[in-house]
Amino acid sequence: MTPNSNSRREFLRLSSLSGLGLMLGVSSFAKNASLVKLSAEAIQLEINPFIIIDNLGNITLVNPRPDMGQGSTQAVPSLLAEELEVSLEKVKLIQSDGKSKYGSQLSGGSSSVRELWEPLRKAGAAAREMLTETAAKRWGVPVANCYAQDGRILQRNSDKSFSYGELADEAAKLPVPANPKLKDPKDFKIIGKNKPRLDVPARVTGKAVFGLDVELPGMVYAAMLHAPAIHSKVLAIDDSAALKIPGVIKVMKAERAMPHRTSEAVAVIATNWWAALKGKKALNVTWDSAGLDKMTTADYYARSYEAAKAEGINFEEKGDIDQALAHSGKTIEAIYETPFLAHAPLEPENALVHVKDNGEVDVWAPVQGPDQALGSVADYLKVKPEKVKINVTLLGGAFGRKAYLDFVLEACFLSKELKKPVKLIWTREDDITQGPYRPGMLSAMKGAVNGKKIAAFHHHAIGESIKGQVFKFLQDHEVDDWVTGELSAENHKYDIPTWKLSWTNVKTDIPIVWWRSVYASNFAFGQECFMDELAIAAGVDPIAARMDILKDDRFKKVLEVLSEKANWKEKLPAGQGKGVAIFKSFDSISACCVTVSKQASGGVKIEKVVSVIDCGWYVNPDNVKAQTEGNIVMGLTAAVKPGITFVNGMAEQSNYHNYPIMRINEAPKMEIHIVDSGEKPGGVGEPGLPPVAPALANAIFAATGKRFRKLPIDLNEA
Repeated sequence: MTPNSNSRREFLRLSSLSGLGLMLGVSSFAKNASLVKLSAEAIQLEINPFIIIDNLGNITLVNPRPDMGQGSTQAVPSLLAEELEVSLEKVKLIQSDGKSKYGSQLSGGSSSVRELWEPLRKAGAAAREMLTETAAKRWGVPVANCYAQDGRILQRNSDKSFSYGELADEAAKLPVPANPKLKDPKDFKIIGKNKPRLDVPARVTGKAVFGLDVELPGMVYAAMLHAPAIHSKVLAIDDSAALKIPGVIKVMKAERAMPHRTSEAVAVIATNWWAALKGKKALNVTWDSAGLDKMTTADYYARSYEAAKAEGINFEEKGDIDQALAHSGKTIEAIYETPFLAHAPLEPENALVHVKDNGEVDVWAPVQGPDQALGSVADYLKVKPEKVKINVTLLGGAFGRKAYLDFVLEACFLSKELKKPVKLIWTREDDITQGPYRPGMLSAMKGAVNGKKIAAFHHHAIGESIKGQVFKFLQDHEVDDWVTGELSAENHKYDIPTWKLSWTNVKTDIPIVWWRSVYASNFAFGQECFMDELAIAAGVDPIAARMDILKDDRFKKVLEVLSEKANWKEKLPAGQGKGVAIFKSFDSISACCVTVSKQASGGVKIEKVVSVIDCGWYVNPDNVKAQTEGNIVMGLTAAVKPGITFVNGMAEQSNYHNYPIMRINEAPKMEIHIVDSGEKPGGVGEPGLPPVAPALANAIFAATGKRFRKLPIDLNEA
């Protein structure tokens, strides 16, 4: 498996030297996806199948999901290689370019394996059957006498064999099987097995190509000065000092187009990045920030807490919640708060764009969705989509940020104005001060217990809507179903006698977008902490209380495994406590147990985290564990490190010194356990995060008796 930024051009060059053989496309990523056979003439014009087997035996796969560290360049070809009976090393990758024929190309929502699981396996199985049938015809034997192994078709009880390359041209003449037989999981050699990540050596040695690595002849560099108060207007630009810096070519007013509004900025254009950065620091820009004094997180939360006093828009209800609360033995009310958070990927946002005189647009950028990038660029520049070419590099982290394409459009604006290739690079300060962010949210909770039973539960979700601000899909009278879908009884499977879910949209101009695990990272905190509060009010063990109201065997199994692996029932020494939480997101169920201990110097220390995940079928267990470990670290960071706060339209955090992430020496011991349920594949890159914060808060309560309902938690004060 060899991802390469020049692989498309190289493939076309090599294909002119050899026949293209067997080429199959996939009509969509839906469950009923069909396979399509493509002609050699079509491939010479543009690569449009997902799988190509040429007559030299080379196997090429178009990867529709960019790799931002989650391992799509390993997982996606694994699905094909398994059914095609070849090793991973034999599958070469070409990254998709945003064209609509490739379907959804977004790396997000933990969707890659979930959506490609069946279509790519079917493509591999169909190719295998076509090659096997071709070999059988040549030998004049039944197909059952032939089998595939390591890129060859072999005849049973014989030393005869053909390579895939020898059969490809003839196999291409056969009809494509509509329903090829997929391998029995017991026969898997790649899927479900620990396999080394083949992309690691290139990343370690610096050969891997990220957005920051791409260069073009004649390009210039751009550093963007964004307003300290987002959405300010430029009143005056003093560029005299900047223009004196060697290498600085020009200073120009520019714009940052965000989904909900466009803001002004100033760009410094230079022959090299260092000069552009120095020129940016030398600028003296006067900004008009009138009216932005109320764009503060304090104002946002004040309006959100006010909304908690009123009725939200009802989404789901079972029974009469008001009657249940009025006539229950014990009632509890609480509000849980989560902060705004920056994504802070290791590689800041960057893009290289060339808007050409003939109307064509070439883009090189680390984006999560090349299809979205193509559409956004075409709309922004008002050109036909077929004029836009998206070249996706590897992404140095993203977590949702690089599906928000403001930085790409900034580079488009500059290239169009300058009529040359422009490489725009954001600094860490740009990334953290400008957003977009995970929205801060409230969970206003009400509940009741009767005896030792949880009797009523009302979750009122409150905050800004990603669906509304970013996509403009939400009317004022509507419920954000991206929120309610994760909080619905159908999702969490809690069968509580009286149940209600409601929503209130509190708007802000602070830019927001999805963040790792999206709303689940906000609302699992309120749901699972409040579930503990109800269990304690009922005098019942927190896991037992959950098991009592869970009617789903998969959820129960995850909690059973967690209880066993975390030794939940052990008697802890004084000053120690364990907390638990469980949440379903992206079709996977994840539960977490955190152990904390009181420190003699004050506060608590996180000692250990045990996580259990049922993600159905998975490709590589080592990657499942690695992603879950990353989720734990990111979840703990979100729980105990400062969030993003706004005053007078400005973020108060700017870099890792005041927006820190968890360091290695702070990370607790971690254990990851996978439940092999054999269910359809779920996500892996995000589901391990939502239970972390509530499990931590519940553990702190168990150890200290202090209930924290607002994140972040200061461990020194716990």
